[in-house]
Amino acid sequence: MMVAHLLVGGGVLLAAAVWVSAADTMPGTAPATRPAATRPVGGAKKPLVAYLDPETAGVDYKIQGEYALNKDGSGLGGQVMALRDKAGNTTFHAVVFPGGLPGAGWDGRARIELNGKLNADKAELTDARGSKITADGVTLAGRLENPVAEIKLMKVARTSPTMGAQPPEGAFVIFDGKNTDNLNNAKMDERGLLGVSEPKGGPRTKKDFTDFALHVEFLVPFVPAGMGQERGNSGVYMQYRYEVQVLDSFGLVAKDDDCGGVYKNAAPTVNMCFPPLTWQTYDIDFTAARFADGKKVKNAQVTVKQNGVLIVENAEVKGPTGSGNMKEDATPGPIYFQDHFNPVYYRNIWVVEKKMP
Repeated sequence: MMVAHLLVGGGVLLAAAVWVSAADTMPGTAPATRPAATRPVGGAKKPLVAYLDPETAGVDYKIQGEYALNKDGSGLGGQVMALRDKAGNTTFHAVVFPGGLPGAGWDGRARIELNGKLNADKAELTDARGSKITADGVTLAGRLENPVAEIKLMKVARTSPTMGAQPPEGAFVIFDGKNTDNLNNAKMDERGLLGVSEPKGGPRTKKDFTDFALHVEFLVPFVPAGMGQERGNSGVYMQYRYEVQVLDSFGLVAKDDDCGGVYKNAAPTVNMCFPPLTWQTYDIDFTAARFADGKKVKNAQVTVKQNGVLIVENAEVKGPTGSGNMKEDATPGPIYFQDHFNPVYYRNIWVVEKKMP
């Protein structure tokens, strides 16, 4: 939750504390606003608004998103990211991907980047080579100069192929939207979703785990004035030791502290983030560190698929990361969902334990 300053009808500046609900992107109905904020997003020096409802997020959110030649994201792709500068003005950053969107045809190398501003209800974007394109929430169109091409892409909304995946026989269900019986420090809201900031500290499993395969679905807010770690920050911690970052890193060249990264240890090979306010999936394979005679003989390993695409493979984690609060040893540990002062939500969480060799 956070305090924010919003422009309302008639241009009146209204001080408000809001989380705007995501009734259209989350199951069930929700109130128009969430409770008043007590902490700024991500520990920011100044309060930032975090939108949770596309209908109230503004024209910049409508424009932001993924565009492609084909519905599946292939052929040619584009991503438009909405920002707000220090003066509160809406700005945009766009990337055009030859071959298709990340995970849908892009070769991982060539990318054309443009920047622009809001003009009426459109984003007008240019680059140093003289390219000019516009985005209006329906199409991304215009002329690229290097390489020279006229483009017209339609907005698309991709869904992870593992969205809604049901736990297989023998899986342990951590959270299914019915109760929080298998979690400590957890609260389920009226929509059957698991938040991380109420109660303070973040939920964690009552059960401890060693080696496992984990399925998680998450949603990050739209924080247009935030940058980097201020945009929808949370994390999924294996054994309360090793973090797979949760963040709005849409449209960026992902680093090891961006969404999908094993925090400060391994960057995603491709940024598979969907836009904020879109449900996304992690399918994580975890092998715990190994010890012999009290000494570590093998680092923990993490493999991550985000939205069905392999982004981290067998990354070795040298030791506890970020807010990892457990000493690294041979004991199992809980799965923890980090409270980083951001309204991030989780659902459909289950784990399949693996037998140690």
